[in-house]
Amino acid sequence: MNLGAHISISKGIDNIFERAKKVTANSIQIFTKNNNRWQGRKYTDAELRSYFVKKKQYNPFAIIAHDSYLINLCSPKEEIEQKSIAAFSDELNRCKILKLPYLVMHPGSHLGKGEEWALKKLVENFNQILKTFSGKCKILIETTAGQGTNLGYKFEHLAFILDNVKYPEQFGICVDTCHIFAAGYDISDEKKYQQTFQLFDKIIGINKIKVFHLNDSKNILASKKDRHEHIGKGKIGIDAFRYLVNDSRFKNIPMVLETPKGKNKEMDIENLKILRNLVNSSPCS
Repeated sequence: MNLGAHISISKGIDNIFERAKKVTANSIQIFTKNNNRWQGRKYTDAELRSYFVKKKQYNPFAIIAHDSYLINLCSPKEEIEQKSIAAFSDELNRCKILKLPYLVMHPGSHLGKGEEWALKKLVENFNQILKTFSGKCKILIETTAGQGTNLGYKFEHLAFILDNVKYPEQFGICVDTCHIFAAGYDISDEKKYQQTFQLFDKIIGINKIKVFHLNDSKNILASKKDRHEHIGKGKIGIDAFRYLVNDSRFKNIPMVLETPKGKNKEMDIENLKILRNLVNSSPCS
């Protein structure tokens, strides 16, 4: 199946498959390097050989990457902008080395400069980065909750980016269920679920969705707060996830958990079990 979780790369990229197996994750999301640093160490030849051997043995549904949260490609601070460009370029090259199809990223924060300014700056920097990138990895812009000065909480933000970049074929969208709910797009019952994705299709195009992050929300609809909760335990509720895992449009799209892990290492197992039990339980009409 296409269901999985974010998996740690601690002590080597080749360790992700054993960890994925332990939590029954068939789709795998990773950071390609230490998430809290601008620069990461190079992969060793032995590590890469081991990674590709284990990848073939485990045969996951998909492996996708998520970029560092330090990156802000629309920062008005020149030092951060330049660091972000270098770091994101490095992330794309790591995806190329690992032969990953997607790199998920947050569109960034304007820090008071305004959304229109920031969207144009983001497009400008995407064009600069992709001008020299020769890999096949697609950049997936993630929907956001709308906290602070973040871009991406409106479908129109994502549409502007896709409509204005020079290399549109290199882009897609990652839909985070917690984020869209917190931003004000309701998916909690079937009618609202259908309305939200009809709106997405009208503004962006449903075919642009390449990955889902499956997270319930600790906060209410349109709270603009990015707080993930376990599946069915938050304000979105279980039905939205039932609709998603039974929606034929999304059956070949990786869906990964980013729910809280805490001290209980079994929570990914429990959340994936809940999601798998929803399959065929009440198909979306």
